[in-house]
Amino acid sequence: MAKKGKDYFGISWLPSVILAIIPVTSLICGILTRFKEKHYLAGIIRLLVGWNLWWLLDLISMIFTGKILRVL
Repeated sequence: MAKKGKDYFGISWLPSVILAIIPVTSLICGILTRFKEKHYLAGIIRLLVGWNLWWLLDLISMIFTGKILRVL
C-alpha cells in the first residue's frame, strides 16, 4: 500500500483521493492548493490549459504515491 499522507488542504489520504476522482472538485482543489502554496503561475496555468491532464496525473499520483504530483 502506498504511504498515506495529507495533501488537499491537510486532509487525509482517502478524502483527498475521493476529491481527486471527481474532475470538478479536483480542478477546484488543485487550483486552490497551488494558490495556497503561493504558486500563482501554476494555478493560472492549471486553470487555463492543464485541467484535464493534471486531473489525471493528480488522481494517479494520489493513488500510487499518496501525494499530489507537483509539476509546476
